[in-house]
Amino acid sequence: MEPATTIRSTIEDYIRKQGYTLQYFADISGVNAGTLSAIIKGTRPIAMAQLDLITQGMNLEEGYFYETYGAECFVESAPHWRRLEPFLQRCAELDKLDCIQRVIQQVTDDRSYISELFEMAEGMLERGQQQAARMLYECVAECEKYQHSERLALCQYRIFTLSLGQNQHDNLRAAVHFEPYINRLDEERQLDAIKDLANTYASLRYWDKSFSLADDLGRKAEIIQSYTKKKISKENRVTAYPLFVYQAYSNLLKANACERMGKYEDALRYTKQYENIVNIIDPDDEELLYINKFKGWGEVNTYLYYLFMGDNSMLSTYVQYIENNQSELLPALVNIMEAANKNNMNVDDILHKFEPQISSEESLIHGYSRQIKQNLFTSLLLEVSIYYLTRGRYEIGLKRLMECFSYAVRTNNQMDTIHCMTLFEEYRNLASKEIHNKYKLLVAEVRSYYEKAENTLYDLA
Repeated sequence: MEPATTIRSTIEDYIRKQGYTLQYFADISGVNAGTLSAIIKGTRPIAMAQLDLITQGMNLEEGYFYETYGAECFVESAPHWRRLEPFLQRCAELDKLDCIQRVIQQVTDDRSYISELFEMAEGMLERGQQQAARMLYECVAECEKYQHSERLALCQYRIFTLSLGQNQHDNLRAAVHFEPYINRLDEERQLDAIKDLANTYASLRYWDKSFSLADDLGRKAEIIQSYTKKKISKENRVTAYPLFVYQAYSNLLKANACERMGKYEDALRYTKQYENIVNIIDPDDEELLYINKFKGWGEVNTYLYYLFMGDNSMLSTYVQYIENNQSELLPALVNIMEAANKNNMNVDDILHKFEPQISSEESLIHGYSRQIKQNLFTSLLLEVSIYYLTRGRYEIGLKRLMECFSYAVRTNNQMDTIHCMTLFEEYRNLASKEIHNKYKLLVAEVRSYYEKAENTLYDLA
């Protein structure tokens, strides 16, 4: 289609070339003949529903005219919300993100639609149209007149959660960008935002930062709880969880950070605190669900912290627990391997038992966000490779190390990438030719990534 060709002229040409009468095409398309005539003459605008019917009548793919429609209705002329809303929604349904991007760039000149775009983004998010929703949130954030408004902060929160993915560098950048907006959210919504941000920093292994945010989470949850006189139903509250969950989760995060920093006694203390918090009298079904979760975490983490402190008698109990709670298998395997490497424990039987899970990330998909799961799986491969290498089983140790290196490169996990390279150099002379070749390919990938990043910086400059 030539750029100067309009939708109306295309319809008119199609009818003429097919030898149809206007009435016949009206019958096969389902659009009233009078309406069709007015559309072709240009005396009546084309509604989205009519455009879809005409497209179907012409045997064209869904959305065939959307790019032209967007240009004619919203770029070359002033947009009207009554027509803009169904257009954006249909583009989201058909995943025509380029059309959305072109149109909303034009809409930014008219701030009167900002509220409508925000509400539409919220609806798209609920329907799982995440990429389209993010485009609208970014448009609203860019056009928001009041920089301390709650709507701007909520847009930035949505953009943050939609930005999280496999690339650890991008996740860190998203977290740093979003953090200044947290206090501009309403008090209750801040709880979910702080929780998500603390989880992100924990997955990035910024333990001090995760601990600080967890402490803030617990303090704010306690304040809100103090002036909330009665229980708020799930349907009427702003928060995703009951308030006590945030207080308990605060202590869980702090226990996790302490464990990662080697402060096992502090980790035990925070574990006792969240176990006490969930001792609620007469809980409802939803509360009981979370009570059981925290009690389960408290039990297994108590075993773990004693295990880290060198109490090997806890190992069999810990393994038995995770066999009955498969959702905890991935973090538990990471913990077992770390304890084994720290305390020189023999866990060959455990490695043999869970070999299928260790060999496939997909078998460990239960629970946790994808971001946290990827970080845990990389840690598992690294700890397993260290276990084998320090015991002189170099072939399998280096094989696992290359698997870890490959996964770290794929997720841009810079910390584990460096760790893998350092560890390989220590055992380089014991590596087979196959392992050397694999290592060279992965190093080339790392080099390529940083060259691209460097070029991007020059382009921006």
